[in-house]
Amino acid sequence: MTMAAHAQGVTGDVQAGQKKAEMCIGCHGIQGYQNSFPEIHKVPKISGQSDKYIVSALNAYKKGDRKHPSMRGIAGSLTEQDMADLGAFYASHADTTAPEAPKAANAKAAALIEKGACVSCHGANFSKPIDPSYPKIGGQHADYLFFALKAYTVEGNNVIGRSNGIMAGIAKQYTPAEMREIAKYLATVDGELKVVSQPRFK
Repeated sequence: MTMAAHAQGVTGDVQAGQKKAEMCIGCHGIQGYQNSFPEIHKVPKISGQSDKYIVSALNAYKKGDRKHPSMRGIAGSLTEQDMADLGAFYASHADTTAPEAPKAANAKAAALIEKGACVSCHGANFSKPIDPSYPKIGGQHADYLFFALKAYTVEGNNVIGRSNGIMAGIAKQYTPAEMREIAKYLATVDGELKVVSQPRFK
């Protein structure tokens, strides 16, 4: 009980997060940077995500609920304070507000998104999640969104997979082609995420 209260009471510091982000910018601070293992896809845009989502994602890697090898290694070395500082830093990059209504999806994508009830968690414009620990997904890279969706359906793999009961149930409704259709549409939506290049050496 004390530990949980302490963890929730950690406040992130933007300046401290900027210093700690040096381990992140080698991938997340380069426009169009590709992840090559375990699958090839663009590294996700994390600038503009909420601080609580960044902390939630890092904790998921640390606990093994998300199995990306390099991210697990990085997250495993972080304290609660480190995560809070990184969350504050990346959230501080939010300088745009997504339109209330997203661009219309084609009939196929619209039906798939309705089937998964995506807006009920990620917001009508895919940038206002109902819980700040959920990600903004509007405007995220299509190939990363496809990889993430597919990861929720993978079981028994040491390097790919995500453990989340809600997302697993939703993702398993779709074929890979349908996941690509959803991801392709979401990538075209005006969102609040971006890649912020950071100077590597000071």
